[in-house]
Amino acid sequence: MNGIHQGASAISMTPRKASKEVMPLTGHLRELRNRLAISILALAAATVAGWLIHDRLLQLLTGPACTLTHVHGVGRPTKECPNGLLVNTGLLSPLSLSFKVAVTAGFVMAVPVWSYQLWAFVAPGLYKKEKKYGLGFVAAAVPLFCLGGYLAYVTFPKGVETLAGFNPDTFSLSLPGDEFLDFFLRAVLVFGLSFELPLMLLLLNFLGILSAATLRRQWRTAVFAVFVFAAVATPTGDPITMIALAVPISLLLLAALAVATLHDRAKARRWAADLDSRLSDDEVSSLDLTPSSRAGATALQPRKPVDAAL
Repeated sequence: MNGIHQGASAISMTPRKASKEVMPLTGHLRELRNRLAISILALAAATVAGWLIHDRLLQLLTGPACTLTHVHGVGRPTKECPNGLLVNTGLLSPLSLSFKVAVTAGFVMAVPVWSYQLWAFVAPGLYKKEKKYGLGFVAAAVPLFCLGGYLAYVTFPKGVETLAGFNPDTFSLSLPGDEFLDFFLRAVLVFGLSFELPLMLLLLNFLGILSAATLRRQWRTAVFAVFVFAAVATPTGDPITMIALAVPISLLLLAALAVATLHDRAKARRWAADLDSRLSDDEVSSLDLTPSSRAGATALQPRKPVDAAL
């Protein structure tokens, strides 16, 4: 029996062989190469599609500047841009502007492909809970980014008009097309990513890194930091655009705080229920010994365990 026991111990102490699902480093590198190739091909195909419709996209992107009625530039008024604000300053400017629009459109249209390739590469190394949180994060991040980008598109004309109002009467005003496009895309990117900040805090809470109590203690500091960030990050820098960015983020931050509070309370209840379910019959469950606030109420005393001999 002793030999059998030692043999069983030796078998139990032997390290388990790697599962067939475990991939070596070279396999991971090969998979990464393949998924990068698929993403690049999808981006190239989407860029070609964006080039075919870049004229319509350019009219859509320049709409916030060309629709301003109180601002007039030195450029030639056209049907698409009657205020003459946008101009091209070189022979290569139209080509570079069109190519930039096509690449931007291709990147956006290829988002489902390269985001799936990224998720398919990372997901096998995640736990079930991390996969659930990751999918929920992506499902909430996409509409939040689109909402922030749309808000930038709506408020951007007011920012351009505010900045153009500082132009003195002795100077003419013109805005190069590539400069405007960079300006506009930066605003969309800043607004879109800013709307992800409350979601990032909520993700940290769900992962157990940041508690709702910490968020409640620091919410005033967080709101102040949001306004400072909006003042620095907005491309136009005018107060209207800053407020248009800071107020929605602050509201989303408070909503994230409410969700984090509910999550922590539910987590505490599950933990307490799990702790009580693990107690054996001869163990004493935990009691709330906090005195009641009602008059005449007495605090409960801990119950002594029954003697096993009885």
